[in-house]
Amino acid sequence: MTVPDIWSPTDAGEVAAAVNDALASGQTLELLGGGSRRRLGRPVDADVLLDLSLISGIVSYQAEELVLVVAPATPLAEIRTELEHKNQHLAFEPPAFGPLWGDTSASGTIGGAIMIGRGGARRLTAGGARDHVLGVKGVNGFGEAFAAGGRVVKNVTGFDLSKLVTGSFGTLCAVTELTLKVLPRPADAATLVIFGLDDEAAVVAMRQALNLLPVQVSSAAHLPAAVAPASTIKAIADPGVAATLLRIEGFGPSVTARLANLKSALADVGPCVTLDAKASATVWSEVSDATFFAAGVAPLWRLSVPPARGAVLGARLAQQLECRHYYDLAGGAIWLETSAADDAHALAIRGALQEVVAGDGHATLMRASDDVRRSTPPFQPLTPVVADLTERVRRNFDPRRIFNPGRMYA
Repeated sequence: MTVPDIWSPTDAGEVAAAVNDALASGQTLELLGGGSRRRLGRPVDADVLLDLSLISGIVSYQAEELVLVVAPATPLAEIRTELEHKNQHLAFEPPAFGPLWGDTSASGTIGGAIMIGRGGARRLTAGGARDHVLGVKGVNGFGEAFAAGGRVVKNVTGFDLSKLVTGSFGTLCAVTELTLKVLPRPADAATLVIFGLDDEAAVVAMRQALNLLPVQVSSAAHLPAAVAPASTIKAIADPGVAATLLRIEGFGPSVTARLANLKSALADVGPCVTLDAKASATVWSEVSDATFFAAGVAPLWRLSVPPARGAVLGARLAQQLECRHYYDLAGGAIWLETSAADDAHALAIRGALQEVVAGDGHATLMRASDDVRRSTPPFQPLTPVVADLTERVRRNFDPRRIFNPGRMYA
């Protein structure tokens, strides 16, 4: 494989010029911002590396309107710092997956976070990345600059291209600007940690907690005994047993009262401790970023299933494979680290997924070598109907496949 040329535009106009140059010369483009999520998906073999890292910075921030406009290569750390000054945040908790691939230097860029479309552990109540994108500007595969959405929270005019671009892994367009919804940060938070539950009992407890409407649990996760000791929070790691996590957020007195109600409702489930706001923030970052598996190179999967079936699938995979796993989203997301294999155990994992939930789930290969990601589909294979729809959408954005060719599907 030859080393691609590198083009480094500095503004939206130069991005459009670069795309038109690529069209004129018949070249393909790999889009790159910070690069911390480059190893998610299939490796891209493109003629030119379109380095968007210079298109960075906060364009405007209207705190009173809960609207933030940013360039795609703006570091998430910079955005968090700016929002903290106004006690606001990106409620979908964009995860920092860089450490999974050995990149501990930065948390990534906002463009990368939106392009992979992943949210954190608060997704149960705050939604995912797609729910927080109000508008997008970019350049499509025709070399045309476009704008979709707007700088208002309520935007119901026309087809919502902003949500379509979110999670597209840079295969539809080169994004030059993003308009995002921000929300007030919770004034306080606490996490109830219940010890010693097996997977099935933990899923039941998490479901029970989420159904306690006055309590309003915002996140629920379960760390089996093989994973809990990897936490940096001593209260979770030191007991050496499974830990089930339930997060409550809001104003201080409200958090205190709701936590008391939660403890009362789950009093017979198992021994428990409470984490304060600082410890809560740390452990939920670990859950969202999968940092329990950061110190390794073994294949890593993330499975999405109906929460009620999570423990069943987890048990099936634990019987079949040498693996470690934990549950996020009340059992609806399973992080699974396996031993090495030519296909990263894709056949066994997707076979078990089909047996347990049929078509109501998917498995994404989050970490593997370049060779494995070329030969094994990292993303759940599409049904013929969905594949046809996906291809029709892509043709309307990028008919000549110049953007990130092969990133999602061969």
